[in-house]
Amino acid sequence: MASTVCLTFDFDAMSVWFGYAHTTPSMLSRGEYGARVGVPRLLSLLRSYNISSTFFIPGHTIESFPAQVEAILADGHEIAHHSYSHTDPSEQTPNEERADMERALAVLQRIGITPAGFRSPSADFSAVTLSLLEEYGFRYDSSLMADDYRPYRPRIGDRVSRHEPLIPGRDANLWEIPFCFEFDDWVHFQFNFNPYRNGTSAPSKVLEIWTKDFDYMHKNIDGGVLTVAMHPQVIGRGHRVDMLEQFILHCLANDNMRFRRVVDVVDAL
Repeated sequence: MASTVCLTFDFDAMSVWFGYAHTTPSMLSRGEYGARVGVPRLLSLLRSYNISSTFFIPGHTIESFPAQVEAILADGHEIAHHSYSHTDPSEQTPNEERADMERALAVLQRIGITPAGFRSPSADFSAVTLSLLEEYGFRYDSSLMADDYRPYRPRIGDRVSRHEPLIPGRDANLWEIPFCFEFDDWVHFQFNFNPYRNGTSAPSKVLEIWTKDFDYMHKNIDGGVLTVAMHPQVIGRGHRVDMLEQFILHCLANDNMRFRRVVDVVDAL
């Protein structure tokens, strides 16, 4: 079976910065950069290699930057659920989490999208997140990390603590397309003062990590799926777009590989 790479983009724009204790105009301008510069630049790159990808977009971004969202749809990319305002579900009450999920769903429905997939804004869940995803008919999530190259069924109702070993719950009625922070551009590249994050990695370092992982998967895992998570306000900088193109070319130089939207991976399971 062919190796698959899913290029995914968390188009958070301004909403990602609301999670910080003190949101400033400078922070918001970085989010706007993702919409003004990052998205058009990335769409042009993807178009040049005829690659379809998945954009996880908060409802706040959809309402704030409709022209960019229309361009994403016009190029045939998948749009998936990423909350309304990039709020960490592990910090919400169950009622707050449900309300946020429903508000984002309503925004998506207004642009004609019934999302197949979800990615948590924090790459983390509350105790009820998976149950809500089942209830609202999601077919996949891409937030968890219990595998690397193989889709799996996440579990609902695990019991585990420092005082007792794992007692597994039941398999959820949706797929997990695993994610990891090594393949998240924010971890490598996004600078911040408080809380401090260096975020000044050389693209060559990140390119080595990404290409080496692809090579391992392609050599050792039959039908493996590698998910790369990026943010237009981060990967959209010129030197990083160049790195992403080098990664694309490295993958394409191998026989029997393909780039796919996450929903297309799930359709084939």
